[in-house]
Amino acid sequence: MLRALLRSRSGVVGISIVMLHLVIALIAPLIVPYDPSAQSVRLALNAPSSQHPFGTDHLGRDVFTRTLLGGQTALAITLISASLAIVWGGMVGVALGFIGGRIDELFMRLVDALLAIPWLLFLLLIVSVLGRENWVLIVVLTFFYGLPAIRIVRAATLDFVARDFITAARARGEGTLTIVRRELLPNVLDVLLVEGAMQWSWMLLGFSSLSFLGFGVTPPTPDWGLMISDNTRTFSLYPWATFYPLFALSSLIIGINLAADALAKALGIDRTQGAPL
Repeated sequence: MLRALLRSRSGVVGISIVMLHLVIALIAPLIVPYDPSAQSVRLALNAPSSQHPFGTDHLGRDVFTRTLLGGQTALAITLISASLAIVWGGMVGVALGFIGGRIDELFMRLVDALLAIPWLLFLLLIVSVLGRENWVLIVVLTFFYGLPAIRIVRAATLDFVARDFITAARARGEGTLTIVRRELLPNVLDVLLVEGAMQWSWMLLGFSSLSFLGFGVTPPTPDWGLMISDNTRTFSLYPWATFYPLFALSSLIIGINLAADALAKALGIDRTQGAPL
């Protein structure tokens, strides 16, 4: 798999972009030149210079410092949420695909009903009621973005359940948990990896949208979505305070998608179907 990824140019580019963002997020507190929350009316809306490479925002805060630190919260929350979403969504999807019958139909209709709710309105409603703490954001993102994983993994599981090696396992008298653990989970793991990568990119966009609308991280915490929201009014005259966080967020999402596409090809996954080719 690794060799196949490295043979793909888009995969190498995507992985490099993602790794660069991760490294910057880890070392940013050690290399940033200014306090990200320090304000100065005298320095407000300064153009990029040697002292402030990305300029300053409307409160005189250094945009370079805030951009480097802006990915820390988003990366931490979305990585945790994506991992948990794939775990619970994958387990439920495998269970439903294996059990089948009325239980499967009932739960899938419930999943369809939840997916029919506009995702942004759903997130805004829950966050507005429970608050903007990190644990709330993680729980909400984990639950909502685990729902598509259920559908994808269930579809892959249904394909494997009908195969001979599952029939043979049942004929040997293996229990349900043994079949799921030994036979099904290893075969749907590839689908889970690709789906997890895609969920990560969608979560980044969803988390940044919450911050943009004022329901994400609490100001003055450096965050790309919050920075874009804070500086939209001055974009026409002083675009740098909006451009750099927007570029950082976009580049990371593009990198994750490139890596996910290369991973899908390396594993033989058809992303239009969510199952092995």
